[in-house]
Amino acid sequence: MNKLFISPSPHVYEDTSVKRLMFDVVIALLPALAFSIYFFGMGAIIVTLTAVISCVAFEWLIQKFILKQEPSISDGSAILTGLLLAFNIPTNLPIWIIIIGSLVAIGIGKMSFGGLGNNPFNPALVGRVFMLISFPVQMTSWPVPTGFSNRYTDAVTGATPLGVMKEGLSAGKPVSELMSNIPSHMELFYGHMGGSMGEIAALALLIGFAYMLFRKVIKCHIPVAIFTTIIAFTGILWLINPESNADPLFHLLTGGVMLGAIYMATDYVTSPMSVKGMWIYGIGIGVITVAIRVFGAYPEGISFAILIMNAFVPLINMYVKPKRFGEEVKDGQ
Repeated sequence: MNKLFISPSPHVYEDTSVKRLMFDVVIALLPALAFSIYFFGMGAIIVTLTAVISCVAFEWLIQKFILKQEPSISDGSAILTGLLLAFNIPTNLPIWIIIIGSLVAIGIGKMSFGGLGNNPFNPALVGRVFMLISFPVQMTSWPVPTGFSNRYTDAVTGATPLGVMKEGLSAGKPVSELMSNIPSHMELFYGHMGGSMGEIAALALLIGFAYMLFRKVIKCHIPVAIFTTIIAFTGILWLINPESNADPLFHLLTGGVMLGAIYMATDYVTSPMSVKGMWIYGIGIGVITVAIRVFGAYPEGISFAILIMNAFVPLINMYVKPKRFGEEVKDGQ
C-alpha cells in the first residue's frame, strides 16, 4: 500500500542522498590523496587502505552483531570516516594503532550515539585525538616527503613546519631565523613538507573545496569564517611582533587548517544549521586554533578546536535559528 506523507510547506524536492553526498566528499579528497601518494609513497597507500577497510568492517560488525541492524556501509559514510582518519595520521603509523583508532572512531565516535546523523562529534577526529593522547610518540613521528622511495616501516622522519616554529620560538629564536629551516610558502602550498597526509598539498585540498562548492555539497560560510579568523588574529600578532609570531599565510598553509576547515568542520551532523550559526561556529574554531598554536603546548590545534565547537553546536542551533517560513514579522523588527 502506498503511503501519503503530508507536511507543512514549503515543499522542496532535491535529487540528493546520503550516498551521493558522502561519495562527493570522497571524490573531492582524491586530488589530495594523489599528492600524498606522490610525496609519501607506499606508506600513504597502506595507511589509507587500513583505515578505510577497518572503519567499514567495524561499522558492519557493530550494526550486524551488536545493534542488530541492517548494515548501512553502502552509504559511504564509513569509507569517508576512514579516509579522513588516514588524512589525520602519519603515513608510517603501525597498522595495529590505525585499527584501534578506527574502532574508536566508528565504535565510540559514531555508533555509540546511534550511527550516522546522531553523533555529536566528528568520528574521524575522535579517533585521531584518542590516538594522539594514547600513542603520542608514534602520532608525532612525521615522515619526510621523499616520494615513492619513502618506505613505510622505516621512513625518514622529521619535524613539521609548525613543530619547528613551536620549538624554535620556545627556545627564544626569532621567526626570521626559523623560516630558513622551513620550506617556502610556495613549497608549503604545493605540499612539500613533513606531516600527515592532510597537512600537505593545500592546492589539492582547495581543488576539492571548489568541487564541493560546485556540487553544492557544502556552503562556504564555515571555511571562510575559519580562514578569516585565523588570518585576522595571527595577522594582528604578526604586526605587533613579527619576530615572535609567524605570518598569517604560514598558519593557513601549515598543519591541518585546510583539511579541518573544508572537510571536517563542515560535517552536516556536527555543524550548525543556520548561516549565522555557521559564522559563530567557524569563528570559534579559528580563535581556539590560534590560541592553542600560539599559547598552548601543542603546535597544532585545529582538531581540538573542531571537537570543542562540536560540543557547542546544540546550543548554537537552539539560540541561533533561521526565520521560520511564513513567520509574522512585527512592526519595527
